[in-house]
Amino acid sequence: MAQLGTFTADDARELAIVTRSGFVESRHVGSAVVLDQHGDVQRRIGTPEKPIFPRSSLKPFQAISVLNSGVQLRGAHAVLATASHTGTMKHMSTVRAMLATAGLTEDALRCPPALPQDEPTRNDMIRQGVGPQRIAMNCSGKHAAMLLACAANGWETESYLHPDHPMQRAVRDTVERFTGEKPAAMAIDGCGAPVFAVSLVGLARGIARVRTSSSSSPFAIYRNAGVLVEAVLEDPWGIQGPGTPNTLVIERLGVFAKLGAEGVMVMAAADGTTVALKMLDGSGRAATLVGLELLVRAGALARADVDALTPELGLAISGGDATVGQIEVSPTL
Repeated sequence: MAQLGTFTADDARELAIVTRSGFVESRHVGSAVVLDQHGDVQRRIGTPEKPIFPRSSLKPFQAISVLNSGVQLRGAHAVLATASHTGTMKHMSTVRAMLATAGLTEDALRCPPALPQDEPTRNDMIRQGVGPQRIAMNCSGKHAAMLLACAANGWETESYLHPDHPMQRAVRDTVERFTGEKPAAMAIDGCGAPVFAVSLVGLARGIARVRTSSSSSPFAIYRNAGVLVEAVLEDPWGIQGPGTPNTLVIERLGVFAKLGAEGVMVMAAADGTTVALKMLDGSGRAATLVGLELLVRAGALARADVDALTPELGLAISGGDATVGQIEVSPTL
């Protein structure tokens, strides 16, 4: 019997290629959708109506759920609630400060222990004989925010990741309200939290609603979404890390961007034009490039601005000491 799953290779389209010495070495296929500034579908690529797990691209909705619960996250604390951070000392100290506001320590976190993705911090920890830590895991900010919601509402903290916990029921409700869809499936993400399958169209719709929300809205859910967006645009270092693709795109282009594992990316420009995409092979190495290209073609970003940023996105292919190729947008996109 066939398993429930995402779209197939037959449903997908080529989104990016990888060249080496003039030879196309690899091809990334996937699906994508572009919504215009009014939230209408401007372009479909592949089958964006099929369900996907957004993975960490779900984090904006999880962070909004925490804000909706009555927790007053502001500034970097709000950003860390939606981050897939690289584990710099600044990231970890911010997460500790978040936990301290509820009288909690990192022992309360239930995300798995990890070493930081940030190389200097990781090397320092190894030299000091410090092993993997829960607070260094890239989802620790989200987990700290969920624990703050538990503390504020008198919810049990030990089981905050259980799908039936009030925190996770609130997340599901927020996902449904922003995407306009009932999840097609539920699974456990790499950090231990539930993740809900929605279509790329629904995901883009939800992110567009987040991006266009105002912190002065009369409706609390949209007011909280506006608070989150303002925080991310103000402190983009927190959402991933200095020099990383999400952070660079937010800093340089003012785009609300959030990566997800397994090749997922969402991007929403200042005018509300929004892209959601998934690389079928699960590789995210071309996701930023493809997302930006789709925003350029939709008229939401200037070509010159994106071209100026592209060399910093780590798209070069090395051969020995030389650059011999690159990750490129597919000529058939």
